[in-house]
Amino acid sequence: MTLKASYHTLGCKLNFSETSTIAAMLKAKGIEKGIKGEIPDICVVNTCSVTGNADKKGRQLIRSLASKYPEAAIIVTGCYAQLKPEEVAQLPNVALVLGSNEKLRISQYVDSWLQNQGVKVETTPSLSISEFMPSCERGDRTRYFLKVQDGCDYFCTYCTIPYARGRSRSGSICELTRMAREAAEKGGKEIVITGVNIGTFGRDTGEDFLSLIKALERVEGIERYRISSIEPNLLTDDILEWIAESSTKFMPHFHIPLQSGSDKVLRLMNRRYDTTLFASRIDRIRSLIPDAFIGIDIIAGARGETPEEWEKSLDFATNLDVAKFHAFPYSERQGTKALLLGDSVPQNVRYERVSQLNLLSDQKTREFIEKNLGKTRKVLWEKASAPNYMQGLTDNYIRVEAPLNISLINSVSEVKISSLKPGSSEIALA
Repeated sequence: MTLKASYHTLGCKLNFSETSTIAAMLKAKGIEKGIKGEIPDICVVNTCSVTGNADKKGRQLIRSLASKYPEAAIIVTGCYAQLKPEEVAQLPNVALVLGSNEKLRISQYVDSWLQNQGVKVETTPSLSISEFMPSCERGDRTRYFLKVQDGCDYFCTYCTIPYARGRSRSGSICELTRMAREAAEKGGKEIVITGVNIGTFGRDTGEDFLSLIKALERVEGIERYRISSIEPNLLTDDILEWIAESSTKFMPHFHIPLQSGSDKVLRLMNRRYDTTLFASRIDRIRSLIPDAFIGIDIIAGARGETPEEWEKSLDFATNLDVAKFHAFPYSERQGTKALLLGDSVPQNVRYERVSQLNLLSDQKTREFIEKNLGKTRKVLWEKASAPNYMQGLTDNYIRVEAPLNISLINSVSEVKISSLKPGSSEIALA
C-alpha cells in the first residue's frame, strides 16, 4: 500500500524551501503527497519558533491534525522541534521529532520509524551543527526557493535562531549554481535566494555573496532572482551597484530587517548597525534603483522601548521611503539575553504599536503602487486566483491581477498597471 503524506509549513521562506525538499525526498521513497480531501497516513509539520506565538501556532496545528486525522502519524521538525523537542513529543499523535540537523535526513528516520514505531526524538545540540544541507524546490508554487546559507553567528539579544539553527554555514557556489540549472531544466523561471543570514554567505568556505549572485546570473533559463532578507550592514554598495548597473535578472526588490528605529534599542538588541547606516542603505537603493520595492522588518515593544524610544522608532520608520513594514510584537524567548534587560513593555502596548505600524504599512504600500500606476512592468504569472482571474508579481514586487489566460501561467509578460483593486491596498489591476 502506498503511504500518503500531507505537508504543513509555519514561518519563513526558508522553511517552505525545506518542506518542499522533504516532500521530494519522501516521494522518492514512494510516499506520495495526498490530494485535497484525501486522508493522510503521515502529516509532516515544519515549525517556526521566532516568537512565543509561533510555538503556540505549532501546537495548535499539531493538535488540529491529530483531531482531524486520528490514525495519522505526525512528524514534527523545524525550529520549535529543535528548541523544545520533549515538549513537542508529548503532543497528540506525534511519532517523530526531528531537529534542525536531522530535518533533511528525514528519509532515514522515517525508514527506522516504520520498522520500530513508537515515539522517537532525534536532535543535535545547536552549536554542534556544522553541516550545510541545501534545498531548491518550489512545491506547488511557481517560484523556486534556493537555500544558500543556514544558521547565524549574530546572537541578537532577543533572538533564538542561533540556538534553533546553529552557527552560520554555507553551500558552495558550484553546488548552488548546479541546483539553479536543475530548476531551469524543470521549467523554473524565478528563484528566491533564501537563508537565515544570507549576507554572511561564504565566510566559512572562502567565497562571498556577491560572487554567488554573479554566478547565478549566468545560469541559463532562469529569468528572475529575488534576494530574500539581508542585513543592512551586509547589503554593500558593491552588491547594490552590480544589481543596478550590470544585472538583468536580479529584481528591484529588497527585504531589510530594521527591528527598531531607536539607536538605544538597537544597541540593546545587539544589532550591528544604527539608524544612520540603515537610512543610508535606503537612500542608496533609491538613488540607484528608484522603482525598487523595499520591505522592512520591525519589532514593536522590545525591552528598553520606552514611550520616548517608541516615538523615535515610529518617527524614523514614518520617514523611510519604503513600501511595506512586516511588524511583529516583541516576544519573550526563554534563554535569550533580552530577558535580563529592564523596561519591559506590557503586551497590550506591544500590540497597539504593531497596529500603528500596520496602518502605516498599508499607507506606504498604497502610495508605492500609486507611483507605479500607468507604468508598464514585467509580471511573472503565478496562479489562477478568483474565478476567471490570475495573479502574478511585477519585477518590483507588486501583486497584479488580470483576466485569466492559462497559457501565461509560469511565463513573464509586460503589463500596464491601471489601478488599485477596489478594497485592497496591496493588489493592482492590469
